[in-house]
Amino acid sequence: MTDVISSSRKTHTLTIAGIVDETPDAKSLIFSVPNEARETFTYLPGQFLTLQIPSERSGSVARCYSLSSSPIVDSNLMVTIKRTAGGYGSNWLCDNAAEGMQLNVLPPSGIFTPGSLDSDFLLIAGGSGITPVISIAKTVLSAGTGNVVLFYANRAAESVIFAREVDELSQRSPGRLSVKHWLESERGVPTSELLATEFAAAGIEREAFICGPGPFKDAAVSALRALGYDKSQIHLEIFNSLSGNPFDTSASLASSDSIPGTTVSAEITIGGDVHNIEWPIDVPLVQHLLNRGIDVPFSCQEGECGTCLATVNRGKARMLTNFVLDDDDITSGSILACQALPDCDDMIRIDFDA
Repeated sequence: MTDVISSSRKTHTLTIAGIVDETPDAKSLIFSVPNEARETFTYLPGQFLTLQIPSERSGSVARCYSLSSSPIVDSNLMVTIKRTAGGYGSNWLCDNAAEGMQLNVLPPSGIFTPGSLDSDFLLIAGGSGITPVISIAKTVLSAGTGNVVLFYANRAAESVIFAREVDELSQRSPGRLSVKHWLESERGVPTSELLATEFAAAGIEREAFICGPGPFKDAAVSALRALGYDKSQIHLEIFNSLSGNPFDTSASLASSDSIPGTTVSAEITIGGDVHNIEWPIDVPLVQHLLNRGIDVPFSCQEGECGTCLATVNRGKARMLTNFVLDDDDITSGSILACQALPDCDDMIRIDFDA
């Protein structure tokens, strides 16, 4: 499993240092990071930022946007946002974001990250799914030895985000980066059968990272599995609009006092540190750890992003909600710690580093 840089609860205010109009419907926001917050905003390629966006109805909403910058190549953080029908957060930013504006931001989070920059990759992006994918590509080509095949699907030529940057990246990396574009306006919707034909030349010895709309991701996974890719080689980024607001600290500060006898002993490993706790049977693990002042990887606290992924090595835990893990993941012991409750009376051992 890839190491995950912990995202603490503390909110930071960042300034928009620049805006790039990528396409008629997409903009990149470049954030300057104060020197004192540089370490906090260290990130891995493929991770995301959570932004607090003003809302007249609720005060604010939280939205997650992938970092399109590279931690190796770029000095500032950059997220890229595409306008969507009915998408309040994205549309507000496209209409209102301006240089000099300040936004509240949570530190980088996410598990859509390569385990090694020296692997060979098949990077598969649909539309704005290019945002974390280009971060991975730039980082691998700059700091790793891996060979990269990028498959990039869009509806039409005018909707291709980073068209020039992808072309320049290809020219700077002869022999290491191969780019395949797919335009629906010319070739129709890419089905799993058509994608399998496109992916075949890349071979099956690569790590595949997929980001894009749901049907596109499903078709890409089906194509890879048909070609012989193992499930462990396929990595998916999941887009979900957060139903909760991680900037509202009241939920995390809720009391974890419990009736005596309603806790379970647990050993929790995070970042190499081992914490022995009494875990209340009615309090999700992330919330209980935060209440105890223990820094733990998390973002949404809704079971929607996967940042709090952990492994149960002993005992049992159950999840209240899960939008990320499949049956195989759960069988292997994976849990979303923000949704996890004890499900046994004996010692539970959970590892965030496994």
